[in-house]
Amino acid sequence: MTQATTHSPFRSALATVPTYKAGKQPAAVAGLTPYKLSSNEHYLQPLPGVMEAIAEPNTPAAYPDPAASALTTALAEYLRVPTDHIAVGAGGSEIITALSHITLEPEAEVVYPSPSFELYSQAAALNGANRTPVGLTGELKHDLKTMAEAITEHTRLVALCSPNNPTGPTISKDEFETFMAEVPSGVLVVLDEAYWEFITDPAAVNGLAALNDYDNLVLVRTFSKAHGLAGLRIGYAVAKPHVISEVRKALIPFSVTAPSQKAAIASLQRVDEVLERAKTIADVRDEFVAALRSQGWDVPQAQANFVWLPLGELSTAFEDACVAQSLAVRNLNDGVRISIGEPDAMKRVLQVAAEFRKHHYPTA
Repeated sequence: MTQATTHSPFRSALATVPTYKAGKQPAAVAGLTPYKLSSNEHYLQPLPGVMEAIAEPNTPAAYPDPAASALTTALAEYLRVPTDHIAVGAGGSEIITALSHITLEPEAEVVYPSPSFELYSQAAALNGANRTPVGLTGELKHDLKTMAEAITEHTRLVALCSPNNPTGPTISKDEFETFMAEVPSGVLVVLDEAYWEFITDPAAVNGLAALNDYDNLVLVRTFSKAHGLAGLRIGYAVAKPHVISEVRKALIPFSVTAPSQKAAIASLQRVDEVLERAKTIADVRDEFVAALRSQGWDVPQAQANFVWLPLGELSTAFEDACVAQSLAVRNLNDGVRISIGEPDAMKRVLQVAAEFRKHHYPTA
């Protein structure tokens, strides 16, 4: 009897798909308060009204509004765009995944900066697309000239991240306009602005304003960062209707829960306070950067709620030094990303950084 050939049930593309690695939890160390600075989470308490909105009666047996109509309307009023310019999903991650689904397939190409948000590569690989990561400049900014040159007739999607996660710099308005002039109209450009509320650089591109000029541009924004709602998973896309209508096809039905929608609306109603709190975090960030530089560290432009230390092969050693002090940071092997947290957490990181520098850079 001939034995049947056994085939794997899994798609061949999975062999190249990296697994997303979330930020680690801090290790328990006797006598020390643990601080998680590995996930770019908001360290301040929720705004008044948000917790009350979450606690409002909801029927667990009932599906949420799949169109997130009330939230979409609130966003449209805030952003001053029509509702057909907005799609709401379960965090910016679902939006990015949906954008990959509607553009990428085998033989199609995606161009993105590296290092940057890991999901760009993961979502592209899941669709079997060819990935073209482009290294950053010496200042750890997007190399937009090389990215434009990397676009071919097979390119369907380009991802930009401003401020760039994990390195921190923004894309300037002039850089963006020069880049977009080189991008064919048939290529969709994603501008990931997950951290836009923390930007203090006046030269940075304003994605919302840029939408007026480009039909092939889509913004990705989120309530996870400045709004402090990461655990509720709410993100959104802003683009022209011909893009949004396709994005909505690729979103998972009912992915944004009723409590999440209510919390997001409550947060939008206090958006001035959200922006003020983002400015407070940006001030702490700038003080932290100045302190690191005074120690001798080469810190790139920081415009989000985190700071990047380009440590190269010493990244794991620095992470270990933080672990010993009950600090969790994000080790990405060629550097360490440190989220802005409570004042005591930042003081402790500075102490670790100073001792680490004395030990590993004795002649610096």
